[in-house]
Amino acid sequence: MGQVASAFDISEIANSAYKHNFGISPQTRELATISVSEIGAITADTWLMSPPCQPFCRMGNGLDLQDSRSAAFKNLVSVLPEIAPKQFVLENVEGFLESCAFDVLAQSLDRAGLKWHVFMLCPTQFGIPNRRPRVYVVANLNGVRNSPIPSIEPKTISNYLDRVEDESLYLCEKTIERHGQGMDVVTSESCRSACFIGGYGKRLVGSGSFLKTFKGIRRFSPKEISRLLGYSPVFCFPPQISTNNQYRLLGNGLNLVVARWVINHLG
Repeated sequence: MGQVASAFDISEIANSAYKHNFGISPQTRELATISVSEIGAITADTWLMSPPCQPFCRMGNGLDLQDSRSAAFKNLVSVLPEIAPKQFVLENVEGFLESCAFDVLAQSLDRAGLKWHVFMLCPTQFGIPNRRPRVYVVANLNGVRNSPIPSIEPKTISNYLDRVEDESLYLCEKTIERHGQGMDVVTSESCRSACFIGGYGKRLVGSGSFLKTFKGIRRFSPKEISRLLGYSPVFCFPPQISTNNQYRLLGNGLNLVVARWVINHLG
């Protein structure tokens, strides 16, 4: 079991949720400005990185390294060969593989003497009824352990639902009539759901799936989405975080079942 040497996020809301669950306060800092000496002082042997996906995703602007949200990534990757961690993992959307950012990362890992491998993974391969295809770049000084990617039949959505529904999540008939044709609707017996994004609480089309029951059509609750993402049953948000912000944080997260599988391949 490893220990967290230091954690960083510019979102105060995300950091409050992190502290609420793990008792550690990440640094609320823009990593585009952190220096080599500051990173070296942390003495971490493993880097885990999940840069903003908007510069690379199909719904983003496609600006790649020219996007201001890539600034922290560029800074960290530029100093990586000087710090030379023993292990490294990056998670991002599929479009990252076609980016200049990926080319820069590959060059930096090579210069650091790390042997790396790319995994293309989705929770549906692990038996989870939720599409969230992601790229994982995994690097290790001694090479990355490889093994067959799982191929498990997804369970039904019913396994992830709350025992008691939140009635406030149901959509009104007027909203359904207006947006229903573009919404992704599933039932409790479905074996799939769409990728939930940060705008799920506000957007109705292209933001994730909606659940149809005998009562009508509703949003998935934050707790239900956290189960689909493989979060611990004891995970919870601080009471001051609104439901929309909970959706936003979950949409910016990653599937922990998949992430654990990846981490186990560091060596």
